[in-house]
Amino acid sequence: MVDLITDLTKTYDAVVIGSGAAGGMAAHVLTSRGMKVLMLEAGKKLPIEKEIRSMEWPYDNPHRGKLPPDRHSLTFNEYTIRKPPYGPGFEKSKHLLSYAGNNDYVKNIVVEERDHPYTGTNYAWVRARCLGGKTNIWGRLALRFSDYDFKAKSRDGYGEDWPLSYKDLAPYYDKVDLYLGISGVKENLDQLPDSLFQRPTKLSCSEVTLKRSLQKMGRVVTQYRAGVTTDGLKHNKYRSRCFGRGACDRHGGCDIHAAFDSPTGLIYPAMDTGNLTLRTNAVVREITVDPQTGKATGIHFVDSETLKDFTVRAKVVVVAASTLESARLLLLSKSQLYPSGLGNSSGHVGHNFCEHLCGAVILGQAKDLVGKASTLDDGRPGGFYLARFRNLQERHSKFIRGYGFEGGGGQGMYPQVTGSPGFGASLKEEIRKNKGSYIDMGGFGEVLARYENYVDLDPVVKDKWGIPALRFHYKFGDNEHQMLADMKETAQEMFEAAGFKIVQVENTMLTEGWSIHELGTARMGNDAKTSVLNQFQQSHDVKNLFVVDGSAFVSASCQNPTWTIMALCWRSCDYLVDEFAKGNL
Repeated sequence: MVDLITDLTKTYDAVVIGSGAAGGMAAHVLTSRGMKVLMLEAGKKLPIEKEIRSMEWPYDNPHRGKLPPDRHSLTFNEYTIRKPPYGPGFEKSKHLLSYAGNNDYVKNIVVEERDHPYTGTNYAWVRARCLGGKTNIWGRLALRFSDYDFKAKSRDGYGEDWPLSYKDLAPYYDKVDLYLGISGVKENLDQLPDSLFQRPTKLSCSEVTLKRSLQKMGRVVTQYRAGVTTDGLKHNKYRSRCFGRGACDRHGGCDIHAAFDSPTGLIYPAMDTGNLTLRTNAVVREITVDPQTGKATGIHFVDSETLKDFTVRAKVVVVAASTLESARLLLLSKSQLYPSGLGNSSGHVGHNFCEHLCGAVILGQAKDLVGKASTLDDGRPGGFYLARFRNLQERHSKFIRGYGFEGGGGQGMYPQVTGSPGFGASLKEEIRKNKGSYIDMGGFGEVLARYENYVDLDPVVKDKWGIPALRFHYKFGDNEHQMLADMKETAQEMFEAAGFKIVQVENTMLTEGWSIHELGTARMGNDAKTSVLNQFQQSHDVKNLFVVDGSAFVSASCQNPTWTIMALCWRSCDYLVDEFAKGNL
């Protein structure tokens, strides 16, 4: 399906940069409405089914599922102590990977850190340069934002409201649900709007105990809202319904494509229209512009393997390279007309960077499940989600916005080992007896969007292809630290109320970037002086330039962003096609 001999002499209706959730959605919408589209992906097309191997038993893997000895995955301490984390000291490791590349099943999906340097403040930047990007290994949690997010400033006075409301985006959330499939249970919560759900997975015994206990506190535990088709999709021949048969908690990917990934969910169907051309190994280094009109004219890219330079022309440029790479590309695209970067007259490109903080991980034990018969719990695409309950009706005295928890209980392929006493047969018996009784969860909280949290271009360091690297100026603030303290307190409170024995509480806030939910570097807004894009993710400065990934977010919410990225992109691309047909672009 990959056309490596792409016709670069023609002018495409649109060029899409990136093939992840946003790029795939842009390709789907534009091609389905008749536009001729070229998609550029910086990495290669991997044989994902051979990479993921979700039915492989650990004892059938030469490394028991762990990394081969010539590879090293960066650890929490290496991100926090080493500057830069990918620097000297790993000479014995031929391949150096991010923390997310910590097993044999994803080792080729995440990037080689040494080839993709970055500088500045500590940051755990996870990247996946291959067709589909991080959708090949995402955590599958598919949540909607609400007006608690879109109109957050109106509630607490901080930051900016989004230039749209939940009512504007709800029809597009529905479209994403129906086209890609999502499982879950309706809860009728204002802060966590329901989707058009397919069959949900079941909660484990300990999860049901937690759910019932928290109902008395007015807090809601619901089944993991997974971007997974449990009933199947009659309109997509590339995907299968979920059979609950894989080691879903071992790594993110799904080799039967029940879980959404961009290639099978969006890109292959788009190619079937005959309107999509795909070029892999295309590292974009600049968006070109017409010096007379100021409009974008196309893309300058380098082949990642041959290092040859190419240029391609398009009538519309759609940037979907991921939040940080999209900001980098806009900053790289300087000219006499745009001396501070393309679409950056406001000076906000790279700024207002936000994400989710991770921490307050707690492990508990349901004592009534000790010694009970084995159950199959690791074939589920997720465990449970505990919805936001802070700063809804009552305002917390120490922080604004909110957080949720993701977790799971029951048995997995690898039993939980928590310092159980014993040796040999007695230790094995102790592990067998306790293995199904553990339950854990961790918090995801909103990081406030601040102008002083930003990225720019390093003046010296360049990547393997000679392109200036990104430099971070980013730290969590007091609001995040106060939120984490409350997370830890409420996590213990809720587990104790459920009658769980608390085995361990992690007091450390995980490094900036750990959530892999980067957002906000080219935010949307009504005022061109304080934002980069309008409500349709169209550049205020360059009318035929659209940035349709997480860059456009005004705030982070505490809900996972993937479903919102795709709903926004669908809405923006509908607008793009209409404007294109009118000759307005």
